[in-house]
Amino acid sequence: MARAMYPAPEPAAAPAAASGGPPARADSGPQRALRRLGLVRPIDLALHLPLRYEDLTRVRTLSEARAGDEVLIEGSVIATEVRLHPRRQLVATLQVAGGGRCTLRFFTFYPSHQKALAVGSRVRAHGELRGSDWAGWTMMHPRLLSADAPLSQGLTPVYPTTAGLPQAYLRAAIARALRQVDLTETVPPDALADLPQPLAGEPGGHWTLRAALQYLHQPDPREPLAALQDRQHPAWQRLKAEELLAQQLAQVQARRERDALRAPVLRAAPEGLPQRLQAALPFALTGAQRRVVAEIAADLARPVPMHRLLQGDVGSGKTVVAALAAAVAIDAGWQCALMAPTEILAEQHFGKLVQWIEPLLAPLGRTVAWLTGSQPRAQRQAMLARIASGEAALVVGTHAVIQEQVAFARLGLAVIDEQHRFGVAQRLALRRKAGAAAAGLEPHLLMMSATPIPRTLAMTVYGDLDVSTIDELPPGRSPIVTKVLAAHRRSAVIERIRAQVAQGRQVYWVCPLIEESEALDLRAATATHAELAQALADVHGPDGRPVQVGLLHARLAPAEKKAIMAAFAAGALAVLVSTTVIEVGVDVPNASLMVIEHAERFGLSQLHQLRGRVGRGTVASVCLLLYSPGESGRISDSARERLRAMVETQDGFEIARRDLAIRGPGEFLGARQSGTPLLRFADLATDEPLIDWARRWAPRLWARDPAAAQRHLERWLGAKLDYLKA
Repeated sequence: MARAMYPAPEPAAAPAAASGGPPARADSGPQRALRRLGLVRPIDLALHLPLRYEDLTRVRTLSEARAGDEVLIEGSVIATEVRLHPRRQLVATLQVAGGGRCTLRFFTFYPSHQKALAVGSRVRAHGELRGSDWAGWTMMHPRLLSADAPLSQGLTPVYPTTAGLPQAYLRAAIARALRQVDLTETVPPDALADLPQPLAGEPGGHWTLRAALQYLHQPDPREPLAALQDRQHPAWQRLKAEELLAQQLAQVQARRERDALRAPVLRAAPEGLPQRLQAALPFALTGAQRRVVAEIAADLARPVPMHRLLQGDVGSGKTVVAALAAAVAIDAGWQCALMAPTEILAEQHFGKLVQWIEPLLAPLGRTVAWLTGSQPRAQRQAMLARIASGEAALVVGTHAVIQEQVAFARLGLAVIDEQHRFGVAQRLALRRKAGAAAAGLEPHLLMMSATPIPRTLAMTVYGDLDVSTIDELPPGRSPIVTKVLAAHRRSAVIERIRAQVAQGRQVYWVCPLIEESEALDLRAATATHAELAQALADVHGPDGRPVQVGLLHARLAPAEKKAIMAAFAAGALAVLVSTTVIEVGVDVPNASLMVIEHAERFGLSQLHQLRGRVGRGTVASVCLLLYSPGESGRISDSARERLRAMVETQDGFEIARRDLAIRGPGEFLGARQSGTPLLRFADLATDEPLIDWARRWAPRLWARDPAAAQRHLERWLGAKLDYLKA
């Protein structure tokens, strides 16, 4: 093994750490860094796989290397100096064995570097080679190695790390963990034999878990690096299969544990509140809505907690389905809570539900309560009292619904809208709010999402849920034409707005998303509002009145936001300039034009949500995506893919599939995964055959050998299993 000339200090002699790391005090810096990375148990370290590998097995010559290669070179130092301009740096010139020279440059260096690079010294340097034969070769901050030490026998792993955790320490910790860890097989041989592709390499045709881990931590130097880094090597396939099996076992366990819980049986009386509500609605339900209402009603009638995801595209009518589910709970004598991520969305729900349900509750002496963090104290106290007494049959609100002082009398159903916007802990808190818990009963849980779940996610991350899908839009929805325009066409867009508002139509203009600064968001929105107000100052609507332009942003007081949205919904405002606070829930049928500025900065699902704010009436609607190329004159490849997807499809399921392909599951899921490990090794885009295998075998393993299934789960998920209850 090549020996670094400046290795990290060896840990002080002490008993081996319980984590399986090198001997060190439990409160030492490296031990704290290991804990920050979640590397607590020997198995955690064993599963902490390299990001990449360094080839220190042979010394290369400059003639066989190319710019960009990471290589190990050897030679004699023929010049060295400390330069002060343009910044302090150590520069050494190496006469490389086999011919040619290479400049070694360090912007951070110590006296020991200068000593090692004294003229006449012979050293090895490992790093990325920059330059060329004619322009000269350079290495920036190369790793210096002793020229006398034997070369490595295998590829050197480079691990993900954090501050205070040197690679040398981490390598030693992982090597010790691999010697200590229990890697007894938990996957039965017939399951391995059923894998979709043979994992050749071991007697019997299968890689054992130990063999796969040993290989990935210390691969054969003859193995092409590409085979290791594209994760298609049989050792990688074995780890992916193990990981997906653990994930599916956890889903099966979560379902079993929920099936062991008790929930109130919620059945409406014949001709009860749900039937009266449906009869009072000013529209007929679609076939898809009737189907999912029946699925939810069947769940509510069971004595085990419902755990169902209701997914449907923007505008498919999820709110009325939630209202009918709430009506079932209320008719059965229980309360329902509906939690939304923003006050605007909660207010939208509240307005609809009051309109639909409150007239039916009044004769029963029951009400709909409204609960947000911005309420006046007296109003809030009155709402809390109604909730605690049970007078409030339905409670609509934001995160305020799960605050400590909120006490339900009989919470039987919890509905969470845009569930991916809430973290695991928040969803657990709502479930624990049940006054029913005193009777040992859990509330039923209905989660709603306008971001449809692609099949691979439905099978993995959401595999513990029952999924209902509204795959049909209500009649009367107009098609939306989506166009992409460069920002220099802005004046033409404003002319189009003039024409629209003169005809009595309404327009949204969504300002750029500037994540780093809410102040910059506000400045952009304010400037756009002033620009449009001036551009439309001479335009009059069909009623002869001058058109008005409104401004909506996150810093407005809730009462101001409410007043502006009410004015836009009533038609008093022709144009609404807004930040992304209008992303979900806003329903203004007369709005027929959506302009999204700097569309290249928005995520695909967010663009789809924003587009869904128009096309809610009978007039054909348009969504204009304005993009601004950067200094390079172009936008990123992923931004181009997002804009192309918006033009090519309005299908929310296709949008979700493309979004997953572009972003990967981590970003796609948002807060759903807080506390729950995302798949580290498997790839949902390419490993669907392994997902199908894991889904087949997880219930069989629980049935045949529950002890092995539990060991497998503990090995892969450890203490994180609790989050699956969310």
